[in-house]
Parts: sequence; structure tokens; C-alpha cells
Amino acid sequence: MKRVAILIEKFFDEKELIYPYFRLKEAGYEVHLVGSEKDQVYPGKSTFSEKSTHSSKEVKAEDYDAVVIPGGYSPDHMRRNEHTINFVKEMDRLGKPIAAICHGPWMMASCCNLKGKKVTGFFSIKDDLINAGAEYVDAEVVVDGNLITSRTPKDLPAFVKAIIDKLG
Repeated sequence: MKRVAILIEKFFDEKELIYPYFRLKEAGYEVHLVGSEKDQVYPGKSTFSEKSTHSSKEVKAEDYDAVVIPGGYSPDHMRRNEHTINFVKEMDRLGKPIAAICHGPWMMASCCNLKGKKVTGFFSIKDDLINAGAEYVDAEVVVDGNLITSRTPKDLPAFVKAIIDKLG
């Protein structure tokens, strides 16, 4: 069974975490919620919260087939954790799918080689992605090599379909 990590930190976008979580489980994947701490309850942007199943210091990229990075304000907190950064960097080095939506590509700017890659994300982080060397594309989903990106929760159906297609 293929295994997918979904990153979680405080102020995640609830739709961007829950929709991929359940769609990937429905598609037959084992899904882990990976935060800075294991069994930590993280608040979403509104009233919803969710508990991590694993900590980023205990997971290894070779044990996962893909990682999903939800948006909201959580990517700003993910980028503050050395273990989370190293996990995503190693996923990128191994060429494994890294899927980020909305503000999620912020994490890619800190962890992935974006030079010459086509990506999208929420319009307010466009400059961050360009400054990281990426070519920003305004589209519901952009797939370039192992990177899968989308703009907003409205893009979730195309985003998760691209993840499932990439995982095979």
C-alpha cells in the first residue's frame, strides 16, 4: 500500500487538509498527518482542529510515496521546523511527488529546487515563488516533474486528481 504524508501545523486551511486526506484514503492510500510534534492537536484557521499522527523528526522520505502541503497560514509555521524542511527536501531529492496548494508552495520555496519549474499558488505568494526561481502559472493545477501545485480550495478536485494520477 502506498503511503502519503500530509503536513499539518497550526492555522492550516481545513478544506485543503481534510479533502485530500479523505480522497486519498478513499483511493486506497495510507495517509499520515505529519506535524512538528506527534499526537499534537493543531487548530485550523477557523474552529476546526486536527491531531497529528507522526512528527516530522521521526519520519523518513524513503518511507513515503508523496507529501501533501495544505495552505492556510500553516506553511509559514512548517518553514520554521528544521525536521519538516529536511523531510520535504529529501522527498524532492528523491523525486517523489510533492503537492502543495494555496500558500503551501511557500514551503516549496524553502525546500525544493524551483529553478525553471512551473508552479502555481495563491496569488499573494507569486513573488516568493518567482524569487525562488520558479515560473508562476495561473492555472487550477500545474504539474512539473514531481511538483504538483494549485491555487485555492476551489482547485481541490483537480489538485487531488493530479496527485492520484501521479501516484498511479
